[in-house]
Amino acid sequence: MSTPLVWLPFDPAELGDPPEALRYEVVDPTREVPASVGEVSFYVPPYRLDASVTSVLPQMASLDVVQTLTAGVDNVRPHLPAGVRLCNGRGIHDASTAELTLTLILSSLRGVPDFVRAQDRREWTPQWRPALADRHVLLVGHGAIGRAIESRLLPFEVTLTKVARTARDDVHAIEDLPQLLPTADVVVLIVPLTDSTRGLVDAAFLDQMKDGALLVNMARGAVVVTEDLVAALHTGRITAAVDVVDPEPLRSDSPLWDAPGLLVSPHVGGASTAMWPRAHRMVRDQLHRYAAGEPLWNVMSADR
Repeated sequence: MSTPLVWLPFDPAELGDPPEALRYEVVDPTREVPASVGEVSFYVPPYRLDASVTSVLPQMASLDVVQTLTAGVDNVRPHLPAGVRLCNGRGIHDASTAELTLTLILSSLRGVPDFVRAQDRREWTPQWRPALADRHVLLVGHGAIGRAIESRLLPFEVTLTKVARTARDDVHAIEDLPQLLPTADVVVLIVPLTDSTRGLVDAAFLDQMKDGALLVNMARGAVVVTEDLVAALHTGRITAAVDVVDPEPLRSDSPLWDAPGLLVSPHVGGASTAMWPRAHRMVRDQLHRYAAGEPLWNVMSADR
């Protein structure tokens, strides 16, 4: 039996002590597909958020595992060959995405974009703004990143309500949103993109939010209906901060650019110095489990 081949998007030396029972090649198949494509057993795609990393999958006759570096797998799952295991990058982006979530919340509430624009104009413009302290935060999604956001929110003296696909302990079910939205000052989205969450935030959802509430989308752009968000923002009744849009990148003619009360960051929740050390550790540990024939971590089900 030949030694299983692993395609990595980085030097295997970055893993520290990768298992010797595997072969390694550094490959970005969006640029060039080596002749070894049919031998690949374990594929770690480059850190991309689109489907370009999947175009090579039909050529991978020996493929057993796809290990993404992203938490979301909506760009990969539809293209996965039958019988191939899909593992996500759970744990890689928790700290970085949670940091950005707090950054967007605080920046939006305290008016930081206005201060930056005033600084560009050399204007001194004091403002009285809402604090995060004493706000009611509704956290929609309570996976690993959701829990990381929770741990960073609590020191800010907020009241926190958690929502997940199904109810458990002190976590509400997503069906409870109509009763929860009218009381929330800040609504944070950190759900995976699935058939059930696509378009979750529509006109009805936004209408249920209280006046002056802030919507923060850290999930996927398609969780929010863009046209409905733009319409809600133009009423001035709510504000929003989004790290994700639909489609990406945000087109130059998108109405989001001119929507009032909106702060946009270009899908950089995971793009920090915190990512790569965690990615290398996770991939190394996963490869050791694979080489030893042990159960893999973060194996994704058919719908999440």
